[in-house]
Parts: sequence; C-alpha cells; structure tokens
Amino acid sequence: MGLHTALPIYKVTYDLALLAATLTRNMPRDIKALYGRMLAAECAELVLLVYRANCARDKVPHLDALLERLQVAELLFRLAHDLKSISQRHYAAAIALTGNIGKQANGWRKSTASSPAA
Repeated sequence: MGLHTALPIYKVTYDLALLAATLTRNMPRDIKALYGRMLAAECAELVLLVYRANCARDKVPHLDALLERLQVAELLFRLAHDLKSISQRHYAAAIALTGNIGKQANGWRKSTASSPAA
C-alpha cells in the first residue's frame, strides 16, 4: 500500500474538492445553502473514499461508493451551472476532472477485482 497522497487519482480528486470549495465561496447565498454545501461535502467525501480504498484490503466497495458519489457530484455541478451559479468554463473544468476520476477509479476497480487477494 502506497501513500494515498502520491496516487494520481488522489491528486485529481483533491483538485476537484478544491475547485468545489472555491466555486461554492462565490455562489449566491440561497444556492450556496442548498447545493453549494452539498457539492463541497460530496467532493470532500470523494477524497476520503480514495484514502479508504487505498487502505482497505477489499477496495471494490470503496471504489463503488466513490463512483456513485462521483455521479452525485456531477449532478450538483450541473445544477449549479444550470442555475447560473458557476460559469461554463468552471463547469467544463469540473466535468473534465470528474471524467478523469471516473476513468482512474474504474481502472483501479477492474485491476483490483481481477487480481488475487494479497
């Protein structure tokens, strides 16, 4: 088990959490109260799930949870964009990061599921 902060998926997930926190700060008060806090919390949970997956013997449940919560984060970013609380540029950056995280998580899940337990 390597240090979780050295994992490429951790770095991208952290970038997403940082983006969410930054964007939430500039949202209108009513949107921030409803969706902004949820968005920041979901992205923070993604970082924790990368850590948990890295530490666990059975990584698949944590990676499944990560992929599910990633879908929720994408939905919240889309809502924020559709409500004109974040710009097209920020939305595109967020979706690029979520796509990258999804690819890495699926690859990690496939390699873990196919390899014998250590």
